[in-house]
Formats: sequence, C-alpha cells, structure tokens
Amino acid sequence: MMSTSPPSVGPSGPPGGHRPVRRLAARAPHEEHRVSSPLELLFDLCFVVAIAQAGAELVRSVAEGHGGEGILDYAMVFFAIWWAWMNFTWFASAYDNDDVLYRLVTLVQIAGVLVLAAGVQRAFERHDFMAVWLGYAIMRIAMAAQWLRASRGSGPAERSMARRYAFGVLLCQIGWLGLLLLPQGGRMWLFLGMALLEMCVPAYAERSQTSAWHPHHIAERYGLFTIIVLGETIAAATVAVKSGIDEHDALGEMLPIAAGGLLIVFAAWWIYFVVPVHGHLRSSGRAFLWGYGHYPVFASAAAIGAGLEVAVERAVGAAHLSALGAAAAVTLPTALYLLMVWLLHARHFKVGVAQQSVLPMAALLVICCTFLGRWAVLGAGIVLALAVATGVTLTARGRAGGSGAPAGAG
Repeated sequence: MMSTSPPSVGPSGPPGGHRPVRRLAARAPHEEHRVSSPLELLFDLCFVVAIAQAGAELVRSVAEGHGGEGILDYAMVFFAIWWAWMNFTWFASAYDNDDVLYRLVTLVQIAGVLVLAAGVQRAFERHDFMAVWLGYAIMRIAMAAQWLRASRGSGPAERSMARRYAFGVLLCQIGWLGLLLLPQGGRMWLFLGMALLEMCVPAYAERSQTSAWHPHHIAERYGLFTIIVLGETIAAATVAVKSGIDEHDALGEMLPIAAGGLLIVFAAWWIYFVVPVHGHLRSSGRAFLWGYGHYPVFASAAAIGAGLEVAVERAVGAAHLSALGAAAAVTLPTALYLLMVWLLHARHFKVGVAQQSVLPMAALLVICCTFLGRWAVLGAGIVLALAVATGVTLTARGRAGGSGAPAGAG
C-alpha cells in the first residue's frame, strides 16, 4: 500500500473518458499533474454522510449523559468509515485507470457506506450493528474484488501482493461477524482485535512487493477529506446555532460559541495545510505512520463539530450535561487534533524549540479553557488564533535569520 518503488508493470496513463474493461495496471508513482478524480470527490462526499450520522449520534449520546458509551460507539463506527476510505484511497492512488468496471465497483463501495450510514442510529441506540456490518461488508468485498482484478496479468511479486490483500480483506470480514453474534460485553474486545488485524493486512500484503502510490496524490486526497470533514463541522455547528437562536431566542449565549467555533475551524484548516506534507512521504515506514495517524485526526475534526452542537444544547438547557462536560466536548477533540497534526506534520518542518512548542502548548492551553464555563469555546478559538499568529511570526523571523522554514503555524 505504501511505497514509492516503481511498479512492476507499465502505468495505465492518466484517467479520462470511458475506457474499455481491461486489467488494472499500476500507475507511475511520480506521474506529473496527478490530481484527484471526480469519482474520488464523490466518494469522499458520500463517506462524509456517514461521518455526519456518527457525529449526530455522538451529540445525542453526550447530551443525554451517556458520553462514555457514545464515544466507544463513535470510535467503532468511525473506524469502519475511515478504514474503508483509506484502503480505497491508497488503492486508487496506485491502480485508478478510470475504466467502466473500476467505476462500477467504486460505486458499489459508495453504496456500501450509505448502507452503513443508514445503520448508525440503530448501532448507537440499540447496539444493533447489522446494517453497519452489512455496509462495511459491501465495501470490503468490493475492495477485495478490485485487488483480485489488479492481480490479473501482473508480475509474480505484484500478483502475490494483490492476492494477499484480497484474501486478507475477506478473512477479516468473516471475523467482523462477531459483532452480530457476540454479546454486547464482548464486542469492544472483538473490535480491538479485528481493528488490529485489519491494520496488519497492508504490512502482510506488501512484505515483498509494494504498491505504486503517488505521494502528491495521497497528500491531496487526505487534505481534501480533511477539508470536507471540517466543512461538515461548520455545517453542523451552524445548524445548532441557528436552532438556538430561532427556537430559544438565545442570541447572547450563541455568539461566543459561534465565534469560538469559527476560529477553531479556521485555525484547524490553517494548521493542517501550513506545510507541503507530500515531501515527507518518501518511505513505507513514514507513510504507514502518517496514513494510520489520520484516524484520530479525522475523528477529532469531526468530533469538534459534535462538541459545538453539545455546547449549544447545553447553553439553551437542552442537554443533561454539566458546563464542564459541555466545554470538554469541544476542547478535548480540539486538543487531540492539534497534537496529532503536530505529530504527523508540523514537527517535521519546524526549526528550534520555539517553533516546535507552539502546537503542543496550544493544545495544553485549549484543555485549560475547559474550565472557563460558557466562555470555553471562545477561549479555545482565541488560543488557536494566537497559535496561528505566533507560528507565522516565528517562521517569518526564522526566514529572516536564514532558517528557511515554511510559513505557517506550529
């Protein structure tokens, strides 16, 4: 899944048009002008539908005082969404030839995530994972079919890699049947075990041959998905604030939450895109850590929107939650987002203790904002805005001093 070594077969060339059905030949890992396709953008948008459903159910669970249970359910559902998205993304980076069969199988995967999204509410409310399992199964079986198709006509090493992927995916899917068969108390342990097995499949499959993914394309795909998730966060928070104003006439209570939430999302975007991270993806080891590390990045970014909704419901008296709990619903995922983006991105491009300390210190201050009561969200937003300003200033001074660090925050 993650290497820049040359493919064992020739590239299929840039996608475009309705191509005849043929085998999937690996694309060149350093192909020029490689960008996301319209099909990939549709794929992302449909996956965010499922994320929105998971976020809405997380809001309901936290607002009703079942935060611990809701967070566990959210982690399980979000893993299914994220892992299916990530597997497709890396596969498409290496094998997307945009022919008819490839498009059809990808559309099947999209249908699978919509089935999963339809079952999210039952998974949270009744712990009924049938629809979630079925949607995930549709996506994963379609993914295995893509890998089997990629194995046809390729060289021995690439064929073995593709088949290991396909059979690993299918075997893991059998294991997920435990979500339907085990009692509720055993499902979390099954989830942990199966999640680990799923994440071991790429390392097992690529032990002797690596796929020809494209660094710039992968960085763009992850960046676009981050933008879409942050956009969903803004949409969810906007609807919540509008409801607070229209239904509860609580403009004064909404303004600090709206202003703080907007600052948080704007700063989150700025901090993520401050450096051209594709230059960091130059080895399999780095790529594995970077790709897997985006689970908490995406999950926390989406959870910020859920936290803002919880803060709104608490402000209008619609949530059975303390002020401290409502504030933590925003500050904790925000702090996690800052730390993970620093760990995956910023620390590789910053020079000196001052630059390296901006995001970790901002995360600590955001956690401290939890204790500001109704001003917690605004306080967290101001901290992030100051973090961006500090990062820009330090980088400008570094450039003036000849360090050559990229402009930005953190």
